[in-house]
Amino acid sequence: MRSEVITVRTGSRPTVQDITAQAESFVSGQGDGLLHVFVPHATAGVAIIETGAGSDDDLLTALDSVLPTDNRWRHRHGSPGHGRDHVLPAFVAPYATLPVLGGRLALGTWQSICLVDTNGDNTTRQVRFSFLPG
Repeated sequence: MRSEVITVRTGSRPTVQDITAQAESFVSGQGDGLLHVFVPHATAGVAIIETGAGSDDDLLTALDSVLPTDNRWRHRHGSPGHGRDHVLPAFVAPYATLPVLGGRLALGTWQSICLVDTNGDNTTRQVRFSFLPG
């Protein structure tokens, strides 16, 4: 298995960052197999969604509706409402596994691999790409 960690700057506001280009670069020329994308953080996730047409903002709006930033959370360290960030991975898993065919990601036409980070307390995240040859 081949593995690599990249660093993604997410900033201080909730964000959906498209990391498809980095994933494509990682698997380029690798043949057939599986790409596993993992975010080793307790407050971030990985989503396979369409980007650029508003879906990324819609995802953040939906998460804000389901997981509001208020004081209902028992987990209370960090900025106000930070407890919701620790619940996020139950809704947006911290991993995804994708097929790779002929050294190319087998994504659908409008699908992108995105890092979802609602935690403004951390401005950078790590993402581990692991390729398992077929």
